[in-house]
Amino acid sequence: MGKLDKHFMEKSKRLAMKNEKELHGRPTAFAQTYFHGTKADLKIGDLIEAGFTSNFGERVNAKYIFLSATLDAAIWGAELAYGKGEGRIYLVEPTGAIEDDPDLTDKKFPGNPTKSYRSKDPFRIVGEVVNWQGHAADQVKAMKHGLAKLKRDGIRSLNDK
Repeated sequence: MGKLDKHFMEKSKRLAMKNEKELHGRPTAFAQTYFHGTKADLKIGDLIEAGFTSNFGERVNAKYIFLSATLDAAIWGAELAYGKGEGRIYLVEPTGAIEDDPDLTDKKFPGNPTKSYRSKDPFRIVGEVVNWQGHAADQVKAMKHGLAKLKRDGIRSLNDK
């Protein structure tokens, strides 16, 4: 984990605890900080739920919603999400069970290098990362090109099955 990631993790934990305290009058202990990247404009306390049009894959009603324990994966989510708004990264708290995202784990890569997870249960927004730096334009373009190639080649997301 780089210096910038550590800085954001610590700042995010403090922000999340401050926001949680404002919501419920008392801080909660964070065992893990999770991030969700999107273009949706949401508020602290809102729930992110499955069942809406997916940002990825076949763009069907999503069976799952996704979160990551790394800021970098959330940045990719914010940059690659469909929509016209600015990318947003929220600190989220799962309300139920989470499991490894099979597109980014042992089904395709060894382990879970991006620390990416999915759930059928909602995530509660407890904060927002407001000062984050996106990837270079050429990296985003290359990633979008790679995703388009997978689609043209008929390689589907394991989350669409």
